Amino acid sequence: MLSEKIQQVLNKQLNAEFHSAYTYLSLAAYFEDLDLNGFAHWMKIQYQEELLHADKIYTFINNRDARVILERLAAPRAEWASPLEAFKAALANEQALSQKIYEVVDEALQERDHATHAFMQWFVNEQVEEEAIVRDIVSDIERVIESKDGLFLMDRDLAGRTPQVGQESPA
Repeated sequence: MLSEKIQQVLNKQLNAEFHSAYTYLSLAAYFEDLDLNGFAHWMKIQYQEELLHADKIYTFINNRDARVILERLAAPRAEWASPLEAFKAALANEQALSQKIYEVVDEALQERDHATHAFMQWFVNEQVEEEAIVRDIVSDIERVIESKDGLFLMDRDLAGRTPQVGQESPA
């Protein structure tokens, strides 16, 4: 069974993952409006991954005989000045998620909740990868932002992203 504090921080993280998904869906809509369908495709897959992350936490909370509490989601931002600004927002989103995950890990360590600590290690490792991927895309956009051909090629490359299989957590 989870302590009240661990239940609270896990529910906070669960809701942060849902908000992150909502943010990625808004980013997808922004890119679709620009006819950058490869960028939008990338964001839709990221949206789906965030939903999977939320589901993992939801299941873990239930498996630990605790209560899932869903909260109202704030509307995500809908407009950005450029594709570069949009991906920088995605990077900031991932960095914020990482900090929230670290808060859960810190609380699990403080409460000596080894099961939650072990469960959250999957998320810690996932965030390292997520941040690196988005940071690389930001760097690529910075290199080609003034080139319509470069943006076209990036859009085509991002359209090739496929959902990752086997993202299993210990839950």
